[in-house]
Order: sequence, then C-alpha cells, then structure tokens
Amino acid sequence: MTETAATVTESTDRSPRSADPDGPPRSGRARTRETAPASSRRPPGLLEPSFSGVGLVVGAFLISVSLEPSLLPRVPVVQGLASGVSFMVGYGAGAGAHAVWNYLQVPNLHGRARRIVAWSLLAVIWVSLSLSVWRWVGWQNGQRRAFGMDDLNPTAWPIVIGTGLAVAAALLILARALRALFRWADDVAARYLPPRLAVALATAGMLVLLWLLVSGLLVRGLFLVANEAFSVRDTHDKAGTTLVTSTLRSGGADSLVEWDQLGRQGRSFVSSGATAAELEAYDDQPSLEPIRVYVGLKSAPTLEERAQLVLEELVRTGAFDREVLVLATTTGTGFIDSNAADSLEFLYHGDTAIAGLQYSYLPSWLSLLADQEAVADASLAVFDAVHDYWADLPDSARPALYLYGLSLGSAGVESILTGPDILNEPIDGALMTGPTFLNLLHNQLERSRDEGSPAWLPVVGDGRTIRFTGEDDALDQPDAAWGETRVVYLQHGSDPVVFFSPTTFYREPEWLQGEARAPDVSPKMSWFPLITGWQTLLDMPASGSVPEGYGHMYTASANLQAWVGITRPAGWTDADTARLGAYLDARRAEQRTLLEQLSQ
Repeated sequence: MTETAATVTESTDRSPRSADPDGPPRSGRARTRETAPASSRRPPGLLEPSFSGVGLVVGAFLISVSLEPSLLPRVPVVQGLASGVSFMVGYGAGAGAHAVWNYLQVPNLHGRARRIVAWSLLAVIWVSLSLSVWRWVGWQNGQRRAFGMDDLNPTAWPIVIGTGLAVAAALLILARALRALFRWADDVAARYLPPRLAVALATAGMLVLLWLLVSGLLVRGLFLVANEAFSVRDTHDKAGTTLVTSTLRSGGADSLVEWDQLGRQGRSFVSSGATAAELEAYDDQPSLEPIRVYVGLKSAPTLEERAQLVLEELVRTGAFDREVLVLATTTGTGFIDSNAADSLEFLYHGDTAIAGLQYSYLPSWLSLLADQEAVADASLAVFDAVHDYWADLPDSARPALYLYGLSLGSAGVESILTGPDILNEPIDGALMTGPTFLNLLHNQLERSRDEGSPAWLPVVGDGRTIRFTGEDDALDQPDAAWGETRVVYLQHGSDPVVFFSPTTFYREPEWLQGEARAPDVSPKMSWFPLITGWQTLLDMPASGSVPEGYGHMYTASANLQAWVGITRPAGWTDADTARLGAYLDARRAEQRTLLEQLSQ
C-alpha cells in the first residue's frame, strides 16, 4: 500500500502539488537540487494495483452503508452497482481528503500513534461492514416479503461481489485517466504561472470543459442514439396486441389514423380494454363500447397537426356525446396505464372516451430527463384543441372533462392546470399518478402542506381542491368540503420517482424523518449523506419491476378509488368500490399471466 507523503526537499520552496490522492507524490517544476527518484514520484498507472490507505478505509465504510435498505428491494446486480459506486465515492473522498491534508503540509501521524489510529479505524470498519453483510439478506428478504416477492437466491452474494468489483475497477480506471488529464493541464499551466495559481486555474478550466462536454455533447448524443434505437422498437408490437376493426378505436374502420402509425404503445392501447359484452358481464348492466383515441408520432408531421388529429378522431367517434371524456398525457414511449383506463371504463359502463398522443420514443427513465419540454408542449397542444371545441358546446350537451397523467405524463397535466386557458372554462378534475420529482406544482404543494400532515400524504388547503391518496384510500381526509373541480395525486410512499430529490444527497428528506413514514417504506431505512441519494436514484429504473401496489406500479383498485373520488358517480357506494376494485385486480392478474405465456 502506497503512502501519500511528500518526498521532495527544496531549498527555497516546496511544491504544493507534492501529494497525490491515489499514490506517491510528484514534485513541481524542476526548481530544486534534491529530488526523490522518479519511480517514487510517479502516480499509479491505470491498471497498477496501488491504492490510498485512507481511501480504502472510507470506501469500506460506505460499502457497509450501501447495504442498508432503500425504498425498494434490490436484485443482486443492482446492489453490486450501488456498493461499487458507494465504495468509489468513499475511496475518492478519503484519498482526496488525504491529498488536501498533504497539500496543506499538515503533519501526518507517525510511529505508535499512527498504528493505534489505523488499527482502531480498521476494527470499527470491519465490525460495521461485517454486520451489514450479515444483515443484508435479512433486510432484503424482509422488504421482498412485504412486497409479495420471493426471497433472494443463495447465489446473490457472488453476483453482488462480482458486480461491485467490476464497477469499482471501472470507476477507478476512469478516475485515474481523468487525474492524468488534470495533471497534464497542470503541467502546461505551470510552465507560465506560479505553482498554486497553475493548479487552481488548470483544475477550474478542466472542470468547466468536462462539464460542458458531459452536459452538452455526451448527453445530447445519448438521447439522440437512444431515440433512434427506441424508434425501431416502436415498430414492434407488444404481446397480446391485435388489429382492431371497431369504428370507435383509432386505427380501426373509418379511422383518420393509420394502424401502422399509432406506435407500439398506441396499438396496444386501442386493442386492449374491455368490450361492451365484458362490461355487461360484470354486473348485468347495459354498457357501451368504450371509445379509445390515439395519435402516434408518425401520424402527422407536426405537433399541431397531431393535436388537431386527436380532436378530429374524438369528433368522428362521437366522444363528445359520452358521459366522461379524459385527455390522457402519456409517458415517454406513449404508454397509458390500463389500470387507469379500465377502472374508469368499468365505473361508467363504457360511457367514456379516452384520448392520448405520443410525443417520444424514449422509455420513462430517459424521457424523464430528455422530454420535460416535449411533454408540456404536447399536453398543451392537445388540451387547447380539444378544450376550445368542448367549451363551445352547451353545458347540458357536453361530457365531463378530466385530465390524466402517469409519471412524466403528470407533469404534462400540471402544465395544463397552471396555464391561463383553463380559468375561463374550468375542467371537472384531474388524476395524476406517480408524479415525478421534477413536477413543480407537486413539489410546491408538498412544501406548503398543512401543518401536521406527512410529506408522503400531504393535506393542502384543507383539501378543498387538491387531495393526495395512496394504495389505501385517503380521499376522505380531511373532512372539509371538496369543491366541484377535484384534483387527485395518487402516489406510493415507496415510489422513488416521486420522492427522489437532489437534496437527498446532502439533507435528510422529510419523508424519512421521525416516525411518520409511509407504511410501505422499510422501518430499517435511514439517511446517510451521498449514499441515500444515490440509492434512491438507483431505485428509479427498477421502480416499474416490483409488484403492483408498490414503487411506481399502481393497482386498478387504487386508480378506481381515485376516479370515484374525482368523478362522483351517482348512487355509487364504498361497497361498490371495494367489489369492483377486487374484480379489476383479479382480472389484471389473469391478463398478466396470459401475457407472460404469450411472450414466452
């Protein structure tokens, strides 16, 4: 193990660049008569097994922290990724702090004192790491059982260790490559500037250059490549998708939209859902075939033309003669959750029309970063076109108008709710499910919640317009009067898409403080600087892979409860909600089993 102590003796001035965070120091410009051998001053190469002792100790401690529970259960590969990154965060922090210590020429411990401190730290880290390793399987299985998932496989640990080592090694090589680049810039600047000024200016310049490179060229390139890749996938159908012939579905008979232009998610949406016969079979009540309208990215060349096409399809299908009309803002790929659509259609016996528009090819986790402007533009374009037509109809001859959005789609709904066009002719309500951490209105409401209400289930303005609920129906709280226009946020306490925030890296979030945490958040989860933020961020891509009722997966019964609270169907009771909710969840489970069989 290499010590990072200065080894250069100078007659007039010691180089401030004598310490290196990951190996032996080097001298500054050739200004001294006595220097250490070149081999002792060379930093470790990209693949050289030479490490900072301080960095290893801090990295080992952060591995133990990374093994603690987060919002969702982790598969071994994800845990390995979390631990590998956490180790390198600790390694970099420890090695960097030691380098700064030496840079400032603060004396290091030596002899007996050094050994006592080193062995004491190693003992503490070893105990902490051993306890975390021993308890990790129990923590994970506890969460998995609470979520209705199977226990971990005995092969979990080899996968965790192998993935963690691979991730840490890759990050270390990348860090050493960046260090070599910074040192080159330092050497160039040192030819013309005093040592300390050279270090400061070279470091600042390289940081700015790297930031511009990563945030500009690399990010735009990633989104461009991903968009092209997923546009190809958009031409392939999901399991269970069948060609429609109904005149009440886009892509069917007399439709203004070609079937091939609907996109992967659009074709799935219009070909799914219950028929009139299936709706009648539930409770022997007369039912209509639900209207489903959808416009894909390829359906028209411009956003304005696609939005106008949505309106024309709604008019063609007779959507404005139905009892309920829903404008659904889709997720990135154009997805509309069947649990939300089916529950509304069963609730109103098919006397409904639901319309959606595709604005991206990217999956939700990428679309969340790349399509914030696109989702707002698409939502407003469709709303303006449809709302203007709807507002000109007589009050007694037009459907109740509602908005719906899941995930990034909820941000699109917020852009409508905060727009000026809605004020003169208000809509009847909105449902936003799994709102993202980027939703400005949601974040503002959470911060301004009524005193005493928890962050995961806020009460805002006594619930007069906006209410929050979860898997367990909480729309009757508070008991103040709920106005005519009703807005609902449906969210799980374990949904990282909702509760991640950049501030979690350096500040404990309110949803983790005290005892008032959501029932689906592990009581073992605690906050630690940097690590909890990273773990919650890492939970997001996996939030759609857990069972329904947790994470970013919202059940049909939860959607039904929200629709009942928003739309207030005449004569409907809590017993009706419970019965239909159980039926829809069972129906969903059967469909999921069938789709799994078809995809095999």
